[in-house]
Amino acid sequence: MRLRTGLDPTDIRILSAVQKHGQLSKAKLAEIVNLSATPCWARLNRLRAEGFIRGYHADIALDRIVDVTRVVVTISLEHHRKSDFERFENHILTEDAIINCVATGGGSDYVMTVVTPSLASFQELMEELLSAELGIDRYMTYFATRLIKAKQPNLAKLVSPPQR
Repeated sequence: MRLRTGLDPTDIRILSAVQKHGQLSKAKLAEIVNLSATPCWARLNRLRAEGFIRGYHADIALDRIVDVTRVVVTISLEHHRKSDFERFENHILTEDAIINCVATGGGSDYVMTVVTPSLASFQELMEELLSAELGIDRYMTYFATRLIKAKQPNLAKLVSPPQR
């Protein structure tokens, strides 16, 4: 696989370590990446400055804190003009309960994951979306019963050439 940037294997090791472990001390990152601390830290700072690292996040065990309703929603818009997609997407960006939204090709235009405190609050959100004149033609809901896996892709495997 060809990388879309000028990143080298050491940059990928740094990004993979940060993706897996979050913020690390200079010494620990250098140890994981197998590079001396100062050049490793300089590369990390360059990767941050160039926008390859958007932030650091904690993986919170939400189910240990509160009961939630998690719903996967597919959405189809009435019209498919650029302005229709922009209006919908700009509104979705303002909704905290929508934790993931991807544009899709095929049977629907978007697939979203919604997390709310209750079924009633999910229904309120959907009613708000429908009344916001976003051009929603139809939607289908899939209520999640268990979260099996929610991870970021393994960067090192994505960029390494396939084994034959």
